[in-house]
Amino acid sequence: MLDTVGDSLDPKDWIAFRTLAHQMLDDMLNYTQHIHTRPVWQPLPDALKATLRKPLSEKTLEQTHHEFMTMMLPYAVGNAHPRFMGWVHGGGTPVGMLAEMLAAGLNANLGGRNQAPVEVERQVMRWVRDLFQFPDTASGIFVTGTSMANFIGCLCAKTRELGISTRKEGVGDSPNLTAYTSTAAHISIAQALDMSGIGTNALRKITVNTQHEMDITQLEKAIADDKAAGKRPFLVVATAGTVDVGAIDNLDAIANLCEREKIWLHIDGAFGALAMLSSTLAPRLKGIERADSIAFDFHKWGQVPYDAGFILVRDSTLHQQAFASPAAYLQRQERGLSANSPWACDFGLDLSRSFRALKTWFTLSVYGDEKLGQVISHTCQLAQYLQAQIQSIPELELLAPVALNIVCFRYYCAGVDVNWLNTEIVIALQESGEVAPSSTTLNGCVAIRAAIVNHRTTQQDIDALLVSTMRIGAALTTSSTL
Repeated sequence: MLDTVGDSLDPKDWIAFRTLAHQMLDDMLNYTQHIHTRPVWQPLPDALKATLRKPLSEKTLEQTHHEFMTMMLPYAVGNAHPRFMGWVHGGGTPVGMLAEMLAAGLNANLGGRNQAPVEVERQVMRWVRDLFQFPDTASGIFVTGTSMANFIGCLCAKTRELGISTRKEGVGDSPNLTAYTSTAAHISIAQALDMSGIGTNALRKITVNTQHEMDITQLEKAIADDKAAGKRPFLVVATAGTVDVGAIDNLDAIANLCEREKIWLHIDGAFGALAMLSSTLAPRLKGIERADSIAFDFHKWGQVPYDAGFILVRDSTLHQQAFASPAAYLQRQERGLSANSPWACDFGLDLSRSFRALKTWFTLSVYGDEKLGQVISHTCQLAQYLQAQIQSIPELELLAPVALNIVCFRYYCAGVDVNWLNTEIVIALQESGEVAPSSTTLNGCVAIRAAIVNHRTTQQDIDALLVSTMRIGAALTTSSTL
C-alpha cells in the first residue's frame, strides 16, 4: 500500500502545532513592537557560528524555533530597527509580514496559469503603470530586486536594437553597441551588460556635476563621439536616487536626448522612483514618465518585506518578444488552468516565482499611497534636519548635497588621518549597537553615510546618531594624539 498514515509532512497534532504557531507569530510581533529597545546590530558570537556550521540533524519544531530565536533573530543586519541607517533597506511592516505568511501558506507559483494570484500581480502592475503615467500597453512583473530589473531593461533595449533573432544567434563578434550611465550609477548596470553578452567595455561612464547628477553635455558628447566612430548607442541608464548620495539625474533632459537619438531610456529608480508617491517629491522626477523602462524596489521606500523588486516596460509587445519561450508543457489554452495568457514567465527569466505581489498588494491597500508618500517625505525631512545639525557643529563637515534621504558627512580633526578616523567611527558606531550608518568614499574622502529609509525613524534617532558620532569621534581623536 503506497499511502500510509504519516506519509504527509502536515502536523500529526494540529492543536499542538497551532499553539506553537501562535507563539511564533507573537514572538515576531513582540520583536517588532519592542525593536527600539534592542541593539541595532551585534555580531554573531563564534560559539553560535560553530553551532550553525554543524551537520544536518533532525529536531523538533520547538527546538528549531528556539535556535532561530537565540541564534538568528538577535544577530540579523538590523534594518527593521529605527536607527539602522547603513544602506537603503526598508524596515518592513507587520502588515507585510502577515501577508508573507498568507502567501507562504497558499504556496502559489506565479509563473503563470489561470489563478487569482496572477490577477493580483496584474492589478499591482496597473497601479504602478498609473503611478508613472505609462500607457495601457505597458507591462511589468515582480522580480527579486532592481539588479534583476536592470538586467531585464537591458535585454529589452538589446532586443529592440538588434532584433529577436539575437536570442538564437547571439549578439555576434562585434555588434558595436554602446550604453551610457553616470559614474555614480549602481554596479548592476555593468553587470547587466556583462550578463547580456554585450560586455562591460560597451559601457560609457559619464562624469557627474557638483550635484552628483549625470552631466548631460558630456553624455551628449559621448554619444556623438561613438556614432562618429561607427558605434551603435542603444541604451542610456539614468538614476533616480544614486547609491552614494541619493542624487536624481535630470530625467527630462535625458529623455529629450534619448528621444532625439532614438536610444532606449531605462531608469534605475531602486529607491528614488517611489518618490512619485509623495506630492512634494514627485516633481523632482519630471521625465520619468517618458522612460522606456523603470526598475525599482518596493522593499526599500515602499516598506514591503524583502524581496519585492519590479520592472515596468512601456512596450509590452517588445517586452514579451525579449523573453517568451514556448515549450510543449507550457502550451496555452482558452479554458482551464492553462488559460489566462500571457503569463509572467513570458516577461522575465523565472518560471517558478513566489507570490511577491501579495505583500505589496496588502501594503498598498492597507496604508494607501498617501500614507506611504508621507512616510517617504518624512525620511527626507529627517535628512534635512540632519544636514542642518551637521552644519551647526564645527567638528562635522557635509560632504555632498542632500538630494533626498541620504546624508554624507565626516568628523574632522586637524592633525589626524581623517579617512582613518571616519572609517573607525563608522565601525565603532555599528559595534556599539546604538546606531548603524555605513561608509562610502566621495572625492577621496571617507564619509559617514546615513541612509534614512525606515518608517520608524524619528528625530530622536537622528539626534542619537549625532551624539554617538561626537562621543566616539572625540575619543578616537584624543587617543590618536596622545
